Amino acid sequence: MNIPSLSFEDARTLSGLRVVDVRSPAEFEDDHIPGAINFPLFENDQRTIVGTLYKQESPEAAYREGLALAKERIGGMLEEILGAPVPRKEWLPKFQKLTPLVQSIVAERAEFSFVSKNPILIHCWRGGMRSCAVIALLRELGHSHVFHLQDGYRGYRSWVRRVLHRFDPATPLVVLRGPTGVGKTRLLRGLEKKNPGSTLDLEDCAGHRSSVLGAIGLNPKSQKSFDSSLAHRLLEMGPPPWFVEGESRKVGDSIIPRTIFQAMEAGSSVRIEASDSFRVNVLGEDYASTREHLKRVRDRLPFFKERLEAKWTGKLQLWLDQGEWPKVAHALLEHYYDPLYRRSDGQREWLACVNAESEGVLDELEAIRGGTLASFR
Repeated sequence: MNIPSLSFEDARTLSGLRVVDVRSPAEFEDDHIPGAINFPLFENDQRTIVGTLYKQESPEAAYREGLALAKERIGGMLEEILGAPVPRKEWLPKFQKLTPLVQSIVAERAEFSFVSKNPILIHCWRGGMRSCAVIALLRELGHSHVFHLQDGYRGYRSWVRRVLHRFDPATPLVVLRGPTGVGKTRLLRGLEKKNPGSTLDLEDCAGHRSSVLGAIGLNPKSQKSFDSSLAHRLLEMGPPPWFVEGESRKVGDSIIPRTIFQAMEAGSSVRIEASDSFRVNVLGEDYASTREHLKRVRDRLPFFKERLEAKWTGKLQLWLDQGEWPKVAHALLEHYYDPLYRRSDGQREWLACVNAESEGVLDELEAIRGGTLASFR
């Protein structure tokens, strides 16, 4: 039995595309196509059972167990994918008919011109039996707008790597740098609102603020998920120069691709400045806005105590417990973050210096970008 297959390169351009990921929740959480919906054919523990049978007993034993598990879930799964219930008496005979054929299903490249409107693209890890079985059943039920993703998630991951590999390290960038708390991320958001497609927000792609406290209130992404977000963002960008925040090679645990980091290091650096009170307020919004955030800050204080003078032992924790966040923030800025910044960026050449508290700061930065663009023409 044959089913039609599309590469992600082709599928991503289709109008009304829905992507259904039938991998386990754990696989989906590690990384997935942005916007994809997870309707797992197996739960995490079930996938483990099938995998163990495959390795320790035989592919046939794994296949039998997989079919038994799929039969329990397929009714609800069809309803979730189609948005309407499919009577058991309708899908079960077709499921039983397909059961002996699943291992022989072949995915063939679809004729792109014949792809239906509002297609549904279904995939598992490598375009194997999980996705093929679901697609075959849906098409047997008359849903011709359902397609297979060529090579599954593995094929999508290859697409991501190709997009990142194609990035030109000579791409002109305006790199916003400055000490912790001056609001560089807020400036990027304001610039993006004024001129969509002009900013590359690496911290947003990583789900991390790129500091010791950077994960607080956010959902840090895996390296693969960071790569996915970055690849899709690059394809959304307008013409360079682009604004980007200066970072080290890592944002949290995510490593910036070499070519992008080279472009950042060669870019035009703009120093962002702000008063200490402004910076403390920015840090307070990020790290002290809820009790849970403050608890997580408290949990991270031992990291700072090991790197500050002995006299700070206990002080930071005491101030935090007393609700004296500004004292904590001032101490961390003066004795940890600012010395760190001076060591990393103290010798840089600056194209310009901008005050984050200025009413016209976004216009100033846009003018700098305009001048940078003119120099590259």
